[in-house]
Amino acid sequence: MQLSIAGGIRQFAVASPDGVAVIDGARRLTFRGLHDRSSRLANALLSAGLAPGARVAVLLGNRLEWPEIAAGLAKAGLVLVPLGTRSTPAENRYILEHSGCAALVVDRELSRAVAEPPPVVLELGGNYEGALTGASPTDPLVPVGEHDPFTIVYTSGTTGRPKGVVISHRSRVLTFYCAALEWRLGPGRVSVAVAPMYHGAGFAFGYAPVFTGGTVAMLRSFDPDGLLALVAEVRAQSVFLVPTHAHQLRASGAVGRHDLSSLDTLYFNAAALPAALKDWVREAFPGVDVHELYGSTEAGIVTDSRPADARPGSVGPPWFLTELRIVDDEGRRVPPGEPGELFSRSPFLMNGYLDDPAATAACTSPDGFLSSGDIAVQDADGHVTIVDRKKDMIISGGVNIAPREVEEVLAGCPGVAEAAVVGLPDERWGERVTAFVVPLPGAAPDPDALVARCREVLAGPKVPRRIELVTALPRNAAGKILKRELRKEG
Repeated sequence: MQLSIAGGIRQFAVASPDGVAVIDGARRLTFRGLHDRSSRLANALLSAGLAPGARVAVLLGNRLEWPEIAAGLAKAGLVLVPLGTRSTPAENRYILEHSGCAALVVDRELSRAVAEPPPVVLELGGNYEGALTGASPTDPLVPVGEHDPFTIVYTSGTTGRPKGVVISHRSRVLTFYCAALEWRLGPGRVSVAVAPMYHGAGFAFGYAPVFTGGTVAMLRSFDPDGLLALVAEVRAQSVFLVPTHAHQLRASGAVGRHDLSSLDTLYFNAAALPAALKDWVREAFPGVDVHELYGSTEAGIVTDSRPADARPGSVGPPWFLTELRIVDDEGRRVPPGEPGELFSRSPFLMNGYLDDPAATAACTSPDGFLSSGDIAVQDADGHVTIVDRKKDMIISGGVNIAPREVEEVLAGCPGVAEAAVVGLPDERWGERVTAFVVPLPGAAPDPDALVARCREVLAGPKVPRRIELVTALPRNAAGKILKRELRKEG
């Protein structure tokens, strides 16, 4: 049997038809209903003239319809192209044109973000329900190969025009199964979809619970009390978060206001958790397993730092089915403890960048390893520490400086919530180390005191030449800091 995104939905419509698959406020969708509605959507799109392989854009916030749309597209052999809910019409136009989308499924409230929609449009709050009602509930069972594309996810464009990352059914299905094994998803378990479903990780960890027979509760928008109230209401056991959420939870003081006794698993992605913040998470959620995983849209999950063997600063050993290689600038493997560029090979890797073989070849080795673009160190036991983004490395006076090392020191200082460090042009040194610091609520850290602390633990070239206090750091939808925006501000 070919692995398909629709497989789990078909399976649990038989195994547990009355089980609740999705919770969205007062709305509930059973596996029977999910199977029925996704088949109707598939047939509605096929009847509208779309052929298997056609691409369908989806513009929705986190809501009940996400799983049925994903499963429906898979049943019809169509390819999902998610659009960001905060993207501009110009950004969406580029993605629609580049991917050649033939249809759009959109929330009416977001439709103004698409100035020139494709020929077929299904609008939630408009014709969507009518289209499903008028379509056949019989699963069309369109043949789809497991290596065929399921989705094209556009990168955030932090370094230029977004690239379309082509991801197969096989990649996603194996991610779901391994995620269920790792984070205890599946029948009888409830998870909360916090990160946006239009993002690669947000979709993977929002759909995996349903695909493996569990329940996902949709969080429409993030606020600390809203998340924790939902956890208490639905008795959720697991939640996927990004470090930004942890910062906000710590600043809000919301943890002590809710019954979180059902919670047993938290897992984090998008960026490494600063050591001080990870310590806070462990203290704030006693008895809860805290995992820190590392990966990318292109590579999928690469490593996982498990609670039983967590090491300070490490993102853990290779994940299931994953091989790692850390190499120098000439492509030679470096010994344990030496920094180099991190490559991975696994069944989770992308098929490639859409219509961009040059970009695909530039990040892929002849034997199928994919570059992460990160500088990492692997210890003798195989645990990985991310030093920094290769392109974020600062060169000051001929010295290579990893911003993350400086950020860790600043994040551990009193009154500091988080910090981001970049290199700004300097006539004498080439680049100067500049830090942007977000204070904790009610705190006012002294920049001179922060510099003094850095001098105590860092070599001279690594000490920030300037520290600027800011209310927030610019981030993309995945929670990653946009350092290019900080360089502009600097």
